[in-house]
Amino acid sequence: MKLRLPGRRNHAETPDAASGSTGELTEQLVKAGGKGRPTPKRHVAQGKRPGPPPPPPTTRKEAYKRMRAQQAAGRAEARQGMARGDDGYLPARDRGPVRRLVRDLVDSRRNIGSFFLALAAVMLVGTLVPSMAVKSYTSFVAVAYFMVLIIDSFVLGRKIKRTVAGRFPGQDHKMTGLVWYGISRSTMIRRWRFPKPEVPLGAEV
Repeated sequence: MKLRLPGRRNHAETPDAASGSTGELTEQLVKAGGKGRPTPKRHVAQGKRPGPPPPPPTTRKEAYKRMRAQQAAGRAEARQGMARGDDGYLPARDRGPVRRLVRDLVDSRRNIGSFFLALAAVMLVGTLVPSMAVKSYTSFVAVAYFMVLIIDSFVLGRKIKRTVAGRFPGQDHKMTGLVWYGISRSTMIRRWRFPKPEVPLGAEV
């Protein structure tokens, strides 16, 4: 008569349970290892890997040259960030969502102030012409332009105040500073504005 040992019985009946536990453990390890998402392509993964550090410079001239190259790269990156309107690179007067909103309001409309530099050049030429008729005509155009400029700036200022108060209610905004910020930007030619315009003309802001 053979005796059935309890230990042998348990050992004989556990392969399925053990395989199930191993499968669950493997699945957990796979998920923990990040295999629950698609594997990135080889060139993408290689692009994210930092390359080996460059060897240290051997001479003072090489070190100075490398430092100049790094400074130039940093300045180029800063200029690009400022042109994009990245707050991390912008000066204090251009930072924040409120200033960005004001820039978008100015850039989305045609401003009379954008013609200021062109008209100033015409006025300068007109004052140098000896003809009194030309000087009188230049003065008339200048006065008419400045009157229209004042009206357009007033309309722009009201739009800035109304939009900022509606988008950012309950905040203590310095409306006078925001209005002058927008008007000063409107007097620049569009392609010369900095940060560069992010919205096209006629866009809804």
